Amino acid sequence: MVEIVMRAACLPLLFFLSTGYAADSDRFVPKHRLTGIGVGRDDLSEDLLEVRTDRMIAAQTFAIMREPQALAGARRITGSAKLQALFRSAELASGFPARVIEAIAYLESWGDSRAESPAGPRGIMQISAATATTMGLKITYATRYRVIRERVAAKDKRGRTVRRTVTRRIPYRVQVRDDRLLPERAIPAAARYLAGMEQKFGGRDWAIFGYHCGQGCIGMLQEITRKSRGIPRERMSVARMFFANSPAWNRELYEALQQQMQRDYSPTYWFRVMRAEQLLALYRRDPAEFAQLAAEYKSQFVSASTRAPHRLSVWLKKEDLVYRSDDDIRAGLGNGLVRALDRPAWFGYTLKLDGDSEYLSEVSPAAAGTLIYVAFETRRLFEEMHPRGTRFEPLTVTSLVQPEDSLRMKGRPEALTHCSGQVFDIDHSVLPPAELECLRFVLSDLGWEGYLGFVEEGMDNLHIGSAPAARDFFTSVFQDAIGRGEG
Repeated sequence: MVEIVMRAACLPLLFFLSTGYAADSDRFVPKHRLTGIGVGRDDLSEDLLEVRTDRMIAAQTFAIMREPQALAGARRITGSAKLQALFRSAELASGFPARVIEAIAYLESWGDSRAESPAGPRGIMQISAATATTMGLKITYATRYRVIRERVAAKDKRGRTVRRTVTRRIPYRVQVRDDRLLPERAIPAAARYLAGMEQKFGGRDWAIFGYHCGQGCIGMLQEITRKSRGIPRERMSVARMFFANSPAWNRELYEALQQQMQRDYSPTYWFRVMRAEQLLALYRRDPAEFAQLAAEYKSQFVSASTRAPHRLSVWLKKEDLVYRSDDDIRAGLGNGLVRALDRPAWFGYTLKLDGDSEYLSEVSPAAAGTLIYVAFETRRLFEEMHPRGTRFEPLTVTSLVQPEDSLRMKGRPEALTHCSGQVFDIDHSVLPPAELECLRFVLSDLGWEGYLGFVEEGMDNLHIGSAPAARDFFTSVFQDAIGRGEG
């Protein structure tokens, strides 16, 4: 387990590749490239699939550790002798590993046996009422009555309207038993359910995925996956399915996974459970290190009891917001900021910034390289799709570095991260639908691998920034561009 965690921490080095320049002379092709991204998903070797899977698992740290209950949940799951005994006995009875069962319990409820979701699932394993029935768990209700008295209008014997008091018994239902709230019943039932799905769907990863997505969902996705390009039947897995989905080659699989992602992000659930398992092992080994990691994933821009809204709110700290005035930005050129390159046909993006001040076209080298690389991968994927009747439109960049005092005057506190010089905005309102789909796919691909973060701002704006660990790579992309004399 320790080896897996350490490998995840070192993964960026495995993806930083140098290639020769392409022969195309009508556009920029970076020398430094990431393998397996966008168009590169078409042919994943076994080694690359393993690396991408490890990166995807490591990237789930944000989804888990940003939650205020992450630390308390780890303490509750691992520190309860009763729960640990239940996890072990469930493994003995079902054959499904205790470490996976407890990781699911950690993600689902943070170890709280009384947890209740607004959507209906309850208990430490967050089981829905319908699934509880298939697991053999009992949920029973009894009818009770409450007596009410009220004054109503009535006719007396002479036909006059009078007011009389009447008594009524109003029935209502109360729950008298819910096995989902009893860990000694819910945990073994969930383990049996998972073991059954492992046998039915041919893999532990599919069983874990099915715990979140449902058995009907897994059956449908497996059927589509069997027909998809680049997935040998004998090596079909959740990871292969996830990384084989593409709008260019496996359209049906891509659309099916997009539907599930929009519903509840269930296609990422197996990766998340794997990371939860690693994190619980870390807590057992070194609670202080776990607590430090949890602290690193708290946003400085929201209250401590609120989860971080997006990756950029974790990666960027208040001390990064250094460009407080126009003068700061002017002084930053050549000292933390560079001029953004603006050749739409060559780089695949165009600058349409607010105002006419040239200094607003500055940004950090890492952000400049991120922009160049996003445009490069988006155009590659778009052209691979060959959408009829449309041509690639350069991405429209509407904001780079911004002074803090100006943003506050405009009433845009949510945009203050622009004061770091590490982010940029893209307006996608004018993009053809196929190109917007490619842009979102590339951003998600880079995002799930931990290279960048992005968030929607309003209806048509994407706010994008690279991960601190990836800034050296994206800076090298920018240096590729200026090294070819395109600045």
